[in-house]
Amino acid sequence: MRFLRDNGLTIALLTFSVLTVGGMLLTGWSVYNEELTQHGASQLDLLNYALSGHFLSALFENWESEFLQMSAYVMLTAILFQRGSAESKDPDEPASQDQDPSEKQHAVDTPWPVRAGAIARSLYSYSLGIALAILFILSFLLHLRYSAEDANAEALMHGQPAIPLIQHLASTEFWFESFQNWQSEFLSTAVLVVLSIFLRFKGSPESKPVATPHSETGS
Repeated sequence: MRFLRDNGLTIALLTFSVLTVGGMLLTGWSVYNEELTQHGASQLDLLNYALSGHFLSALFENWESEFLQMSAYVMLTAILFQRGSAESKDPDEPASQDQDPSEKQHAVDTPWPVRAGAIARSLYSYSLGIALAILFILSFLLHLRYSAEDANAEALMHGQPAIPLIQHLASTEFWFESFQNWQSEFLSTAVLVVLSIFLRFKGSPESKPVATPHSETGS
């Protein structure tokens, strides 16, 4: 079926996303109910757990780090280079990504913001990075909200007072949750950039052709 062929990558990734979120939900539910039982509290059904700070904090904490990685990567690869990497522009050659979009302003298949010109074209020129940065900020704020909710629920189980959102933002606990994911995203991206210099995966656009010299930059 042509639709599946043309959209197979997105379909596969979204399917894996749903399956892994489902696995996270079920295992987190079990862990949290065990914790509630240990503290003599009533267990939650699956729906209430899905709406709890324990689950949503962990979910948005991971989304936050992924969108940070992608937004930073899109922006950094626009201005920085790694010679030999499939993930980098060639520092010695002009890149098609740097082409002035106004040169194709009147082509019929050009996206409408480019044809519109002026502000619309300028915003569209950086729209991928902007969209990913917005998704990062939204995920960060949602992580903050539900992390505070989860921390307060745990505090109440231990007979401690709840704390306001702004105080949780300044807590080491919240920033530990964020940094433990941020560091892994930057490291894994750096590893991909470097390994793509020397290693190949035939058929992948994230790899250079198998016979390409290590010194050649770009995929």
